[in-house]
Amino acid sequence: MSADQLIAEFKALPPDQRRQVVEAILLEDESWVPESFRQGMEDIAQGRTVPMETALSRKPPGEA
Repeated sequence: MSADQLIAEFKALPPDQRRQVVEAILLEDESWVPESFRQGMEDIAQGRTVPMETALSRKPPGEA
Protein backbone atom coordinates (compact mmCIF):
# COMPACT_ATOMS: atom_id res chain seq x y z
CA MET A 1 0.00 0.00 0.00
CA SER A 2 1.37 3.41 -0.92
CA ALA A 3 1.38 6.43 1.35
CA ASP A 4 -1.19 8.10 -0.91
CA GLN A 5 -3.54 5.11 -0.55
CA LEU A 6 -3.06 5.06 3.21
CA ILE A 7 -3.79 8.77 3.49
CA ALA A 8 -6.91 8.41 1.34
CA GLU A 9 -8.20 5.58 3.52
CA PHE A 10 -7.42 7.57 6.65
CA LYS A 11 -9.38 10.57 5.35
CA ALA A 12 -12.34 8.29 4.61
CA LEU A 13 -12.59 7.17 8.24
CA PRO A 14 -15.13 8.71 10.63
CA PRO A 15 -13.61 11.26 13.04
CA ASP A 16 -13.64 8.90 16.02
CA GLN A 17 -11.71 6.23 14.13
CA ARG A 18 -9.26 8.83 12.82
CA ARG A 19 -8.59 9.87 16.42
CA GLN A 20 -7.95 6.24 17.37
CA VAL A 21 -5.46 5.84 14.52
CA VAL A 22 -3.61 9.03 15.44
CA GLU A 23 -3.42 8.05 19.12
CA ALA A 24 -2.09 4.61 18.21
CA ILE A 25 0.61 6.13 16.00
CA LEU A 26 1.66 8.70 18.57
CA LEU A 27 1.84 6.11 21.34
CA GLU A 28 3.83 3.72 19.16
CA ASP A 29 6.59 6.16 18.16
CA GLU A 30 7.71 8.84 20.59
CA SER A 31 10.77 9.86 18.53
CA TRP A 32 9.05 13.13 17.58
CA VAL A 33 8.72 14.13 21.28
CA PRO A 34 11.82 16.01 22.54
CA GLU A 35 13.65 14.33 25.43
CA SER A 36 13.39 17.55 27.48
CA PHE A 37 9.59 17.40 27.22
CA ARG A 38 9.52 13.73 28.26
CA GLN A 39 11.76 14.57 31.25
CA GLY A 40 9.45 17.44 32.20
CA MET A 41 6.42 15.14 32.09
CA GLU A 42 8.28 12.62 34.28
CA ASP A 43 9.16 15.40 36.75
CA ILE A 44 5.49 16.38 36.94
CA ALA A 45 4.41 12.75 37.44
CA GLN A 46 6.94 12.36 40.26
CA GLY A 47 5.93 15.62 41.96
CA ARG A 48 9.24 17.38 41.24
CA THR A 49 7.68 20.80 40.64
CA VAL A 50 7.22 24.10 42.43
CA PRO A 51 4.28 26.50 42.28
CA MET A 52 4.60 29.09 39.49
CA GLU A 53 4.42 31.95 42.02
CA THR A 54 7.41 30.51 43.88
CA ALA A 55 9.41 29.99 40.69
CA LEU A 56 8.80 33.56 39.58
CA SER A 57 9.37 35.30 42.90
CA ARG A 58 12.35 33.48 44.47
CA LYS A 59 15.87 32.84 43.35
CA PRO A 60 16.74 29.19 42.66
CA PRO A 61 18.72 27.35 45.36
CA GLY A 62 22.45 27.97 45.04
CA GLU A 63 22.14 31.40 43.42
CA ALA A 64 23.46 34.40 45.30
